[in-house]
Amino acid sequence: MSVYDRLRERYELGQVPWDHELPPPEVVAELEQMLPGRALDLGCGYGRASVYMAQHNWQVDGVDFIDLALQEAARRAAEAEVSERVRFWQTAVTHMPDLSGPYDFALDVGCMHNFDAAQMQAYHGELCRLLRPGALYLLFAHVRSGDVEGDGRWIDEQDLLALFSDGFTLEKVEHGTTQVEDRPAWHSAWFWFRRL
Repeated sequence: MSVYDRLRERYELGQVPWDHELPPPEVVAELEQMLPGRALDLGCGYGRASVYMAQHNWQVDGVDFIDLALQEAARRAAEAEVSERVRFWQTAVTHMPDLSGPYDFALDVGCMHNFDAAQMQAYHGELCRLLRPGALYLLFAHVRSGDVEGDGRWIDEQDLLALFSDGFTLEKVEHGTTQVEDRPAWHSAWFWFRRL
């Protein structure tokens, strides 16, 4: 089953354990230190971060390839009365031809870690194209740890750092673990990259 089919099925069944009212605390803390500008929410899902940023005077473009997620995101933005500050785009984050920069902030909470090497290259290219020099790119991803995640869905941290050494500088990494529902915990990390 493709990533698209797997995720669309989860939205159809309402099995979206990442659906919370507020963005993760790492995102909230970072936004509290920043002046509002233009933000790019990659793999925005139901738009929790997009809506939150719009409520704090950011102009936001939320991107996802699942139509059901974007329909709910637009409904939530309207309910929060921020539709004029957030737009949602149905497209792959590896190819966003309708979007143009510069963006001051890009956020990815759990999208990119599903990519293969070619998708990673395309995604990196889009971030290079869209982010202004000095922009912050904040990434949360599941990371491989030895042979524990043998399905290949998570990212290799060294591959990620090598790819983003082109055009970005790494400011900080925070490692941890993630547990969703009753599944075993796995390794994850937050990455703070700055666009050169």
